[in-house]
Amino acid sequence: MDLLAPHSLEELNRLIAEAPPLVPGATQAVLGEGPIGAAIALVGEQPGDQEDLQGRPFVGPAGQLLRSAMREAGIDDAQAYVTNAVKHFKFEQRGKRRIHARPSTGEVAHYRWWLNLELDFVDPRLVVALGATAALALAGKPVPVTKARGETRFGQRRGYITVHPSMLLRIPDAEGRREAHAAFLADLKRVRQLVN
Repeated sequence: MDLLAPHSLEELNRLIAEAPPLVPGATQAVLGEGPIGAAIALVGEQPGDQEDLQGRPFVGPAGQLLRSAMREAGIDDAQAYVTNAVKHFKFEQRGKRRIHARPSTGEVAHYRWWLNLELDFVDPRLVVALGATAALALAGKPVPVTKARGETRFGQRRGYITVHPSMLLRIPDAEGRREAHAAFLADLKRVRQLVN
């Protein structure tokens, strides 16, 4: 093992926190949260506006939807670790608002070693990719979420691919939202079954 490589999640988090953002503008790195040895690790795309300001993952609208769906599916926050593939918020300034900008493939690759080390330290029984960016980071190649949705493997890790909860927030019609939410909830219930 590289003598300069971090030997604990705390050391890794210190390195991440001290690293400058790959793209300018982010307030801070947003680190993962949850217990070492968590049954489930949920990996999102990147911090959003609220996550960047608060320094915590999944605290904005998509995060609130995710946590609500987890509770509904019977997944206890205490058994889950939540993090993002990319650790800094990338955005476009529009007036006073900071609008999310999707990370490039190169940006995802830049942060990938952090994510892999983080998951090595946490050592979850199952890793859930929330959306295409997380699946790309975990698989190391583009993965079509709609075709690959469900159980998978990310190298040696047991995995599961589903949509990012922010996708549910962007569906304009109520019926479409209901159907997408039901499918997302079914995914999370299956995730819970896989670790029990």
